[in-house]
Amino acid sequence: MTSTAPAPSVPLSAGITVEKTGGRIGAVISGVRLGGHLDEVTVAAIRGAILDHKVVFFRDQNHLDTESHEAFARLLGTPVAHPTVPSVDGRYALGIDNDHGGRANQWHTDVTFVPAYPAFSILRAEVVPPYGGNTLWANTATAYAELPEALRVLADSLRGVHTNDYDYAAVRPDAPSEALAQHRQVFTSTAFRTEHPVVRVHPETGERALVLGNFLQRLTGFNGHDSRALIGVLQSHVERPENTVRWQWRAGDVAVWDNRATQHYGVDDSDDHERTLRRVTVDGDVPVGVDGRPSVLLSPETVPEPAYGIASGASTDGALAEV
Repeated sequence: MTSTAPAPSVPLSAGITVEKTGGRIGAVISGVRLGGHLDEVTVAAIRGAILDHKVVFFRDQNHLDTESHEAFARLLGTPVAHPTVPSVDGRYALGIDNDHGGRANQWHTDVTFVPAYPAFSILRAEVVPPYGGNTLWANTATAYAELPEALRVLADSLRGVHTNDYDYAAVRPDAPSEALAQHRQVFTSTAFRTEHPVVRVHPETGERALVLGNFLQRLTGFNGHDSRALIGVLQSHVERPENTVRWQWRAGDVAVWDNRATQHYGVDDSDDHERTLRRVTVDGDVPVGVDGRPSVLLSPETVPEPAYGIASGASTDGALAEV
């Protein structure tokens, strides 16, 4: 078994506690009132906890609004807009509800169809259903580390093509016609195709993590049958229960995750009850594989302004947010 590199050790600020929710992923941070006012020591402690635990949760952050949500995001990096979904009033906080991204039931890493997908995502719950509507996260670094050696060697050599242009109706056969129309008109208004290494080296921790999820269309150099089979084998290791954590939302909860070392899955099991969340994403970097080769944009040749995910970074996956 290959061990992953430990994340940097950061001392906690006075009054801050971090309690693990699982052996491989997840922790609850207490003693912090989120916002743009936090000092450098506190921000470093939060960032260190995210790198250590991959996803962290904060309870009772009901004071947050769009402005303070975005102000906190700026402490972790540069907030970015979605490449195809227009922002409202120049804001980065993307609304996610029953009709916009909340009912997809798919494992994914945010926006891997562009070269520099998000480093961090910050999700805030406004309205939660009386039951269901949980979100799951999976640790793609431990998933890689626990692969059999022969499969790790193979994965190190693979590259895959990710796209936002796929058969949404096949994924959601019961989706209303309005949702299908929105997907075509908004989410795929620009069709992106990007080739990533299947294993990326994390720029902050040095860990190796799998780059898979539902935006992965095929593996480079393989026919469709072999590609699907290999993707399925690797993805099954990501989804193993011991690599995951499940969060039951309460209004005012905030989840922050390292999008470079996780996948997540929004469970559609709350019937017609309202579920409203808002998410801000923080600019990412272009992944680099074990062999040192970076990700490559395949299409479009000319990127609409702003040059999302290529010159400026990354964001969230909008109409198919799946959280």
